[in-house]
Amino acid sequence: MKQLLTRAKVALLALSLVAPMQSFAASDAIRGNVRVVIGSSSTGGDTYQASSIIADALSENLGVNFKVDAVGSSAAFRTLERISNGSTIMIFHDQAYLGHLYGTPGYDNIFENFIVGPTFAINPGNAYLVPKNSPYKTPQDVIDAAGSGKTVRVAIQPGGVSEIGYSALKNAVRLQYPGKESNLVPLNTGSQSDKNQTLFDGLADVINGTVQANEQYTRLPADDQKAMLFLWLTARHDTIEQANAEGMGKTSREDLLKYVEPAVTVPMGDDENFTFDKEFFFLYNKETDPKIIEAIDTALAEIFEAGNIQKVQKKSFFIPNFKPSSEAQTYLKDKRDRYADIIEALNE
Repeated sequence: MKQLLTRAKVALLALSLVAPMQSFAASDAIRGNVRVVIGSSSTGGDTYQASSIIADALSENLGVNFKVDAVGSSAAFRTLERISNGSTIMIFHDQAYLGHLYGTPGYDNIFENFIVGPTFAINPGNAYLVPKNSPYKTPQDVIDAAGSGKTVRVAIQPGGVSEIGYSALKNAVRLQYPGKESNLVPLNTGSQSDKNQTLFDGLADVINGTVQANEQYTRLPADDQKAMLFLWLTARHDTIEQANAEGMGKTSREDLLKYVEPAVTVPMGDDENFTFDKEFFFLYNKETDPKIIEAIDTALAEIFEAGNIQKVQKKSFFIPNFKPSSEAQTYLKDKRDRYADIIEALNE
């Protein structure tokens, strides 16, 4: 009898050891190193920073090394198209679909060619700025100037997040001063430093920028050639309200709220004002194993439930924004369609 009991205990112990291993193996959809290609070639920009924060958290949660690789949008899309085993995934932001809406070469329909994954962060800093001595102090000043026949030059990087606010301003001119929208003229440039330089040189009246990159210039005295003034932040009021009270640099959250609706507005039509949150999300190859997508969704849910990631993101002026894949797909499609209406109206 003792021998039978001993054997039974050994068998139970063996089962207790094997069962967790089998369970782990069943859920171990992600193995080895995971390359995270991003739609930016800069290791100093917000895409790299937001991606690195989430990649580190996933590495710790899943016990797999997620490595961010800043290859740029075209290379990232082409790489993702080739690799379907989950060893390479992509992170980008709204430019992934805006580029297609604007007809930018290299941008396909992400909702048809890829699997859209979860969202995880918002950069609330998308901004438009003017020289501190500019006659334009609000977006409405710009709209009225263009409506009165003045040419207003806006420096943007065409085909994405940089351009969408310009399109909103142009649409507002079209709504309030039909036929005058051509007075708002794009000055197509590249990097943020290029856009800044157009303002320093007097080539642009307004530039697209970010709170992170341009806040320092807003603190300069008005007689400084590089002194800037925030004209407008495109983020929703509720998004900025979630930032830490200290805001960014020496500009507090309360100060930043002065540049979003309802304090400043850009009419969109139908008694609605234009807002735009720059959101980061995952993209997968269309043939990716659903278990891999589920594993990342589950890991992110656990990470955001734990609560530490939110503190890390906010410290870097990102707003936590986790939506699992199924929810994110519907949300981002609706968002795309909303802004497509503006772009299409301007092309009519």
